Amino acid sequence: MIYNNLLFFLVAIFLFTMTSGTEAPLFPFFGSLGIFSTLLFIFDRIAKRLYGQMVKNGSDAYFDVEKRLSLLALLFYAAALFFCDIHHYLTPLSLDGRFPSFTNIGGLVVFFLFLLLMWRRAKPAYEIFFERSYTTASFLISNTKTNLPIVFPWVFLSLANDLLALLPFPAVKTFLHSELGEYAFFILFLLLILIFFPPMVRRLWGCTPLPEGALRDHLHRFFKSQRFSARIFIWPLFEGRVITAAVMGIVPGLRYVMVTPALLRHLSLEELDAVMAHEIGHIKKNHMLLYLFIISGFSIMAGFVLEPLTLFLLSRSSFYTLLEVSGLTAENLLTVFIVITILTSMILYFRFLFGYFIRNFERQADLHVFKAIGSSTAIISAFEKIAVLSGNTRDLPSWHHFGIGQRVDYLEKCEADKSWITRHNRKVWLSLLAYTVLIAVAASGKNFLPTESWKQGYEEKYTEFFLDQKLMREPEKALWLGIAGDLMQHKKMEKKAIAAYEEALILEPSNPKLLNNLAWLLLTSEDLRLRNPEKALDLARLAAIQVPAAYVLDTLATAYWANGYIQKAIETEKQALFVDPEEGAYYRAQIHKFGTEKYMPIESKENVK
Repeated sequence: MIYNNLLFFLVAIFLFTMTSGTEAPLFPFFGSLGIFSTLLFIFDRIAKRLYGQMVKNGSDAYFDVEKRLSLLALLFYAAALFFCDIHHYLTPLSLDGRFPSFTNIGGLVVFFLFLLLMWRRAKPAYEIFFERSYTTASFLISNTKTNLPIVFPWVFLSLANDLLALLPFPAVKTFLHSELGEYAFFILFLLLILIFFPPMVRRLWGCTPLPEGALRDHLHRFFKSQRFSARIFIWPLFEGRVITAAVMGIVPGLRYVMVTPALLRHLSLEELDAVMAHEIGHIKKNHMLLYLFIISGFSIMAGFVLEPLTLFLLSRSSFYTLLEVSGLTAENLLTVFIVITILTSMILYFRFLFGYFIRNFERQADLHVFKAIGSSTAIISAFEKIAVLSGNTRDLPSWHHFGIGQRVDYLEKCEADKSWITRHNRKVWLSLLAYTVLIAVAASGKNFLPTESWKQGYEEKYTEFFLDQKLMREPEKALWLGIAGDLMQHKKMEKKAIAAYEEALILEPSNPKLLNNLAWLLLTSEDLRLRNPEKALDLARLAAIQVPAAYVLDTLATAYWANGYIQKAIETEKQALFVDPEEGAYYRAQIHKFGTEKYMPIESKENVK
């Protein structure tokens, strides 16, 4: 359940943070509120129906319905984000952008609204299966507290980022915004979570210390024999009827082993020792640190591939074809592509890669019993007992654990041949090595991708598409043609730039900016076949008559020089120097060039304004 909920909340957080508030929402406030209320109502009806139908099917059906409804809650939440502009209406929570984490937390609360409806409808079935009565409020609070530990690390990280951004220390802020600083802060944050997170979790989950007595003394003696220390707590998971145990914490004083009452009630002392050996195995093999490494690995890889992915999408002609067909803005369509791509990658990553490591870490912890107590007999007995008491779940598959039958089979194989223990440990460490290499490749891989060519292709295609759309809607405006000419000139698309300027001048023949920019291009084009100094001089004269600005006079002076009128070129450049003395170094260099050099084929300075 916990691993499934982790995945659901990761997706919910990702969906909200990847959508941005729009300036103009799709619907007015009351329209969005109506749609959102309708989504809540429909989800509530579905939850009521599903829980009502499964009451006669047993507790296994309860967990199945919860999983299905959690997934449905994500779909309804995504619909609310898109159609109701949730991000837009929650943006004021950020206090003018100083605390964007408040907006993100608000978005998470919206997702919790769907979950609260689900838990409200689950209450009657829960009370039947687990034989415990709750008020509606207490049941909702209990479920909320169970899930809060999953989202608290993200909440704390978001708040910490906001607070650090407000620090009045520019050097510290500069470091924290650097790539090294971001990683240093993230690693420090993870370490703090590992240290201080367990005490918060065991309080939220209502865990109580194992009472003094023979059982606690026995378990502590076993811990001591293993050179291991931890406090033992009773974990009332699902009213204590689930047979399981867990360990949390890397610091001995803040480390807890949690066991459910059902586990203590049904297992013998030898079987309990074997289960404790399994939990100790997690600590001895550093699985807590490795879990965080693998979870954070997705963020690392996503951060490195996000920019190349964006450039790749924007450089594809098919993107603009779809943009035209869909009627969406480029930003919205790009968001759709990126969300679908990264969301799919996230689900696959956690479902398969993270699941692969969890399963193998669990097996590695199972195998620790051979080192701790020398035999797997007791833990096999415990597993078989758990399978029967849990409803014959021996062959039940799971994405985050090997089935009990698979675990028993492997333990028996190791009992017959201990070399299988070494093989599995080697498999885990080789897998971690391969994963680390994968992270390193992702970190350096973008240096080998043709991002520059994608960027150039994107800028050209986007400019062309943007201007085409503007010209279709406002064909009488020369503004868009002028902008197209400027950008094409900047990107050395000189022939297209000249064509754009000339078409714009047909619409506005006296526009001084267009006259100046076309004149400069006809003087300095890298393609010598496009140069036309005579036409450039006529255009520059018309521009200078209307706007005798320094940059226009510089264009006119260059045109005089290109046509052989050296003295006029020098005199005109001196006028530019008088008008704009702040750029005196450039204009004096121009005067020197006009007096000492001949008009050369290639010019480098762009004089587009």
